[in-house]
Amino acid sequence: MSFALYMDDAALGHRTPEGHPERAARYAAAKARLDEPDFAGLPRREPPRATRAQLERAHPKAYVNALLSAERPDGMVMLDADTVIGPGSTEAALRAAGSGVAAVDGIVDGGLARAFAVVRPPGHHAEAAKAMGFCVFNNVAVAARHAQAAHGFQRVAILDFDVHHGNGTQAIFWDDDSVLFASSHQMPLYPGTGAVHETGAGNIWNGPLAPGDGGPAFRRVWEKRLLPAVDAFKPDLILVSAGFDAHVRDPLAQIEAEAADFGWLTDRIVELANAHSDGRVVALLEGGYDLRGLSESIAAHVAALTVGL
Repeated sequence: MSFALYMDDAALGHRTPEGHPERAARYAAAKARLDEPDFAGLPRREPPRATRAQLERAHPKAYVNALLSAERPDGMVMLDADTVIGPGSTEAALRAAGSGVAAVDGIVDGGLARAFAVVRPPGHHAEAAKAMGFCVFNNVAVAARHAQAAHGFQRVAILDFDVHHGNGTQAIFWDDDSVLFASSHQMPLYPGTGAVHETGAGNIWNGPLAPGDGGPAFRRVWEKRLLPAVDAFKPDLILVSAGFDAHVRDPLAQIEAEAADFGWLTDRIVELANAHSDGRVVALLEGGYDLRGLSESIAAHVAALTVGL
């Protein structure tokens, strides 16, 4: 069993307005770090485009049709105040969603134990029929539905440590107790969801953090609240919405975690995967808007994902 990175330079083609935090430089910084000697030997796989059928497991057909016809060759289309479709965005979004699908296939019949998909645009804010928060398709939801429909997984856990609450993922799986959603995030902060009392069908576990909380609080909410819920759920597959904007350097939030905190959590996730899901973990990049913080955090995350492989 081994590990693979899923990456495609189509991510660079998703252009956003000048000064937008979700920019092509994020992918370039991640790729540059993973090209350094300590990671350069990791296998890379080029993801396919997600198919309409795969997208429609998480999004209504009308929404998929609208998004796939939104791109204009001569300009940008704003889907909401900060989510944009421009020339090249459709290809990037299809490859981003396809990365999760391919990574799930890879751990089922491609000889992989774990995988990390370096994608943009991110996905966890996208609701079933609404693009928002830089997100077009909900990449992790598409991957989860594929795991269930194509491979028969019965209990899928989605762990989200992006500093912004994954409202879209929560909404998609709100009343589906075959999928557990566990999230740490800053409150108050965009998008305004993620309170402890939001529990869905008993499958939603939120762990809010206060502005100014650092690594100890980040670790505590996972160790005392979220990871025990995942352990009790006994997932047969773990998916991760790996956002690194809880890093102390990030400009969009006020959580003061360090790269080592993401490495610590990834170690714990792997332990749970080893206990319940034959070691299977698929992580997909979400946020992280300071390039140095993003690079350092991805390095810690990937190092932990590859231990023992």
